[in-house]
Amino acid sequence: MTKNKSKIDLKNEFCSNENCNDYSKRDTANIVKYGHDKNGKQRFKCKTCGGVFVETKNTIFYNRKLSQDQIILICKLLVEKNGIRAIERITGIHRDTISDVVKDIARHAREVTDFLIEIVGKVPVKRLN
Repeated sequence: MTKNKSKIDLKNEFCSNENCNDYSKRDTANIVKYGHDKNGKQRFKCKTCGGVFVETKNTIFYNRKLSQDQIILICKLLVEKNGIRAIERITGIHRDTISDVVKDIARHAREVTDFLIEIVGKVPVKRLN
């Protein structure tokens, strides 16, 4: 499932090359659209380092043969407390593939949590009376 061209906001895209001076910096005007890959996903190019990446880089959807809908279904089934083997029976997707998706979900959850903790630590907390 690819994004609609009109909905892609280049201000939200960032360079995913760790060696780039603009690595993970948003809204620096260094990212430009660079066509589509063979699966129809939008590609981007960093003007700083010349790196090329697709729109799903750094997400749980990156480099997966599963569709976005299948990955979302796995997430929903996990939330409903289904086990790996139960999800395998329901979806027909092999348990090793499901386990890989779960590992990616956990990895991204940790990054988001760490980011939120860092942000909250910088913001003064108001006490409620």
